[in-house]
Amino acid sequence: MRRREFIAGSAAAAAAAAAGAAAISRADDAPQPLDGDEGGTILGPRNEPLERENPDRLLPPTTDAGYLPNLKFSFDIAHTRVSNGGWARQVTVDDFPIAKTISGVDMRLKPGAIRELHWHDAAEWSLMLAGNARITAMDFAGRNFVADVGKDDLWLFPAGVPHSIQALDEGCEFLLVFDDGAFSEFGTFLLTDWIAHTPRSILAKNFGVPESAFDRIPADIESKRYIFPAEVPGSLRSSEVHSPAGTIKESYVHRLSDTKPIDAPGGRVRIVDSSNFPAAKTIAAAIVEVDPGGMRELHWHPNADEWQYYVSGKARMTVFGAEGTANTFDYQAGDVGYVPFPMGHYVENTGTAPLRFLEMFRAPRFEDVSLNQWLALSPVDLVRAHVPVDRRFISALSKRKQIVVRY
Repeated sequence: MRRREFIAGSAAAAAAAAAGAAAISRADDAPQPLDGDEGGTILGPRNEPLERENPDRLLPPTTDAGYLPNLKFSFDIAHTRVSNGGWARQVTVDDFPIAKTISGVDMRLKPGAIRELHWHDAAEWSLMLAGNARITAMDFAGRNFVADVGKDDLWLFPAGVPHSIQALDEGCEFLLVFDDGAFSEFGTFLLTDWIAHTPRSILAKNFGVPESAFDRIPADIESKRYIFPAEVPGSLRSSEVHSPAGTIKESYVHRLSDTKPIDAPGGRVRIVDSSNFPAAKTIAAAIVEVDPGGMRELHWHPNADEWQYYVSGKARMTVFGAEGTANTFDYQAGDVGYVPFPMGHYVENTGTAPLRFLEMFRAPRFEDVSLNQWLALSPVDLVRAHVPVDRRFISALSKRKQIVVRY
């Protein structure tokens, strides 16, 4: 792998002179795409903070080859929709063209604020990043659901199921994941939008009230909601409404604390899919924690594209696209990554703190194939016929999936 040169001081002047660019004015410690005699200094305009966040794009490892589409996008450069109750920003296929199977939304609600009653044409999976909220829903049979969710809790609403989210006393921020890369959170089916675009005579007939019952509804009601302020709700019991049909039997909430982590040599992983969260019929997830010095092992997924969200820490991922193609990308908290089906890859912790990220799939079950395990369960002579390795390599292979390794 290349040695990256971050030229500084007298070393910078010597390297610039050798390249015939001693007179170039630049920051002494600016990163440069230099590797010995290969590459050269940047002479034109540049965005140095962005270069520092993406060192493996500025100077790729020598093992990189060919071209893959961009596999990184950050919520930090996504458009933010701001309201008096909070904000929302999304990453869809319009922003991130490779991400065709899944889209994501980062949403913030102030204490008491409501993401109004609505429904979607895609399934909604969510992870609470901070704070707490109350969620409600009703299914096609008239069974209802209400629950409080806190940090690291998950929820899922199937497509077409009406629901709401209201922040509790701490306010909250959460990640929403939808099983359609083209889905836009800003194009959902909103209660107030429907009310505003239905004649009052029809509303009166539907609800069995006089038209005057709607006199207090402003003509522009749909522009005043989406995310709007409200009082923090009372106890959970105070929000419960009895339904003759009963409550929804299949819980829409999954407590991540109830999922026992799979301990690995370099970290741990929690898998949440239809096997332990029955409501999640179209979205599977792995919540991965990689300790410093650890790496999500070389692997691929045989059933779906992978959409990633980086919660904390720093990472490097190289994606192998077959036909001699491999590209490397760097990630930080708030970034979205993507791995097309069924490309090989790893995710390495490049920081000094634990790395935490999500692996998301439009699939009912989480599935991955370990390169290490595959070789360990193949005949030794067959492996050595492909790669001339010594016995130390063969004896180090693991017949059990490692998931996260330490080096």
